[in-house]
Amino acid sequence: MAIGNQYNHLEKDLYKAPSVFSSGSTSLDTANDKESVVSDCESGVSGPCFDQPSLCNNGLIQLCSGDKAHDLITRRFLSNLGSMAVHIKDLTIQKNCFAGVTWQARLQSFQIFIKAMEKKCGGGGDANVKYAWCAATRDEICKIVKHGFGHCGLPKNSGLYGHGIYLSPDDSPMESVKNAVADKNGVRYLMLCRVILGKAELVQPGSKQCHPSSDEFDSGVDDLSSPKKYVVWSTHLNTHILPEFIVSFRATSSLKGFLGMQDRLKMPTSPWISFPALISALSKYLPPTAINLISKYYKDHKDKKISRHELIQFVRQFAGDKLLIAVIKSSRTKQYRHE
Repeated sequence: MAIGNQYNHLEKDLYKAPSVFSSGSTSLDTANDKESVVSDCESGVSGPCFDQPSLCNNGLIQLCSGDKAHDLITRRFLSNLGSMAVHIKDLTIQKNCFAGVTWQARLQSFQIFIKAMEKKCGGGGDANVKYAWCAATRDEICKIVKHGFGHCGLPKNSGLYGHGIYLSPDDSPMESVKNAVADKNGVRYLMLCRVILGKAELVQPGSKQCHPSSDEFDSGVDDLSSPKKYVVWSTHLNTHILPEFIVSFRATSSLKGFLGMQDRLKMPTSPWISFPALISALSKYLPPTAINLISKYYKDHKDKKISRHELIQFVRQFAGDKLLIAVIKSSRTKQYRHE
């Protein structure tokens, strides 16, 4: 099933929740606008709110239990984490009110680009607008909320799928949770963004792409049938991404341990083969360009530019699990012969 035809449950539900746009702004044109209840940034919803250090005061308002958007996002976030949901605590949701002239201009620009994408996709076509998660640090989010997306303060990523921002589908929050970095208070942050994907193209690991490969495409994905990553190119950051909510939380020690274990669970490890030895063995089967890229990412890992999880992900996607297992088994066999 193509990405353009995927059904975004959160998108449908949030249209029915109180609008994320203030009464003084223009609502996004949707078939369900009449179902939306317009609320402003001073909505006083009763219910418990967790006491976390204020993120920033630039147009964010904290939502509390009982607010429809708060409850919808909480339910979807936790349900899609599965068994890991019990390890999330002090969950807080803040809403971007798009305060100020600049954010109002960005909001209207986002609407214009939706209409333009619909025309591009064939008159009244599908602009393929989705909700998606993006991990970012506290400082990065403050800069984005204040200044929008720019080269300064962009969420960091491995660069594995080219130059842009990587987001995970709303039903795959764990992909972003794994990349969320705790601040000094142990709080991790995610942005829930509305994203214009248009027609997505498959992006191969190691791509240096920074814009669509042709006029036919608008964004990138790591898998056309079941994407875990949306790639919005650096040329589209302030026109195709709208950060609507900030979700923050603390993780129990169990979840911290789980996240730390991901690297060891992603690929078989063994005492008889190191990464340099693995790269050397893979050079017999993979083209020089692939080996050079793997070597580059190994150096990036040693320089602490990317995590071990990101390095392993790259190697697995470029070499494939079958080849990796065969190389490791072969190394083990050779070791036994020399013992």
